[in-house]
Amino acid sequence: MARQIYVNLPVKDLKKSMNFFSQLGFEFNMEFTNDQGACLIIGENIYAMLLAEDFFKTFTNKPLVDAKKSTEVLVCFSTDTRKQVDEFVAKAKQAGGTAPRASQDHGFMYQHGFEDLDGHIWEVVSYEQAK
Repeated sequence: MARQIYVNLPVKDLKKSMNFFSQLGFEFNMEFTNDQGACLIIGENIYAMLLAEDFFKTFTNKPLVDAKKSTEVLVCFSTDTRKQVDEFVAKAKQAGGTAPRASQDHGFMYQHGFEDLDGHIWEVVSYEQAK
């Protein structure tokens, strides 16, 4: 069986978060979605569990980080083209997110990121394939 990755993120308003990511073109696995959490499909075998803060707190005794003030994780995913990187960031901004940093062109890699409604940082990258 292929290994699956689930990144769990606390969210203040689950419905607003689901709407935000839907506007970016993501889909949800409704089999693992309810009023406490939503399973965001990032790619084959890669998911983000958007969990209502109170439900997220049942998994840890530590206080939650306010992602608008501190960074607890950077989530990064790739796209096929630089244009798609920019399109994701533009969609995120249209949906209410922010893009506090400028895009970065490293030659072999192009990246730009956005913050979602709760302040979680999502980096979007495109790599040049070696020829």
